Amino acid sequence: MPVLLFLGFSSGLPLVLTAGTLQAWMTVSGIDIRTIGIFALVGLPYTVKFLWSPLMDRFIPPFAGRRRGWIIATQIGLIIGIGALAMNNPQDSLWLIGLIALMVAFTSASQDIVSDAYRTDILQEKERGLGAGVFVTGYRIAMLVGGAVALILSDQIGWESTYLFMAGLMFIGIGAALFGKEPAETSPPKNLEEAVWGPLKDFFSRPRAYILLLLIILYKLCDAYASTMTTPFLIRGVGFTATDVGTINKGFGFVSTIIGALVGGTLMMRLGLFRSLLIFGILQAVSNLSFVLLAWAGKSYGVLVFTVALENISGGMGTSAFVALLMSLCNHRYSATQYALLSSLSALGRTFIAPTSGYMVEISGWAVFFFVSALFALPGLWLLWRFRDEIGELKH
Repeated sequence: MPVLLFLGFSSGLPLVLTAGTLQAWMTVSGIDIRTIGIFALVGLPYTVKFLWSPLMDRFIPPFAGRRRGWIIATQIGLIIGIGALAMNNPQDSLWLIGLIALMVAFTSASQDIVSDAYRTDILQEKERGLGAGVFVTGYRIAMLVGGAVALILSDQIGWESTYLFMAGLMFIGIGAALFGKEPAETSPPKNLEEAVWGPLKDFFSRPRAYILLLLIILYKLCDAYASTMTTPFLIRGVGFTATDVGTINKGFGFVSTIIGALVGGTLMMRLGLFRSLLIFGILQAVSNLSFVLLAWAGKSYGVLVFTVALENISGGMGTSAFVALLMSLCNHRYSATQYALLSSLSALGRTFIAPTSGYMVEISGWAVFFFVSALFALPGLWLLWRFRDEIGELKH
């Protein structure tokens, strides 16, 4: 579990350094807003990482094994890449920084591929929920360090020194990979053709494969739909200040998410996969209804704290169960490719349905919007209940 905590940290840190923190550096440096917007394309590798994941299933580095070897290799690349960002600045080398940031994102996405595969391969069935919660905790801490802490440091020691410091923090991941044990050896795909097509053939050979894919798309949909409008609702809909939102929704919400992930993962050891998915999924829907209560109550700090706590704790619990579900669907021979594909698929609902949220608010108002978002949980919960026997039999 400590190894997974530190691997989660090393997975989360590069993401924020090439996203929000880099945007802040560019803004402070006087880069125009259109160019800053274009730099959002740096995150593209995280979306399409499944394209090269078969390579990380097929080939074994000459050191530390198939999983830890790739983890160490990508972490070394990240230290070099983040260090290279520190050696430049947006005012003098804007497009060079863009190229380096893109390479950092590619290497970070590659680290995510193999870290997810390592977590899938190393955890026993009863450990998956807690393991997912611990990994998410490390990831969230890294987002805080690479975001809020980095911005504070930049005012004290400058951006270049801040990025050098962040590059040094990546040694935490290398230490975790060296300390951790390699998963039990599973024969890798024999060739690239098997590495590409084997994961698909293996997945679709199981009963109800299409139902499982649909469940993956639908399970977190209500959470994703509501979250797109949470901040605008708190500021514009209810009238809280940006400080209120930053302190309570972001700060207190951050702590609540970690609590939810760890509590959810621990409860999964007793409840099992199906009951955890069902109970945590219901809690996610109920947490959306708490925003309806806040819309009715108006600017009430007590209701805000209750809503933020419930929403983030239930979201953390649901994430632990959902990650455990994804891990249970992976064959250890192809876990890098299968997990990358399944996690990309899980974003489809957020990508294609969440953009309608603003129109829904304009048409219906805030209270009805959050009520409708809670209803989005019902299809996934119905699928889960309808095919509970198949979910209960997942043992990979």
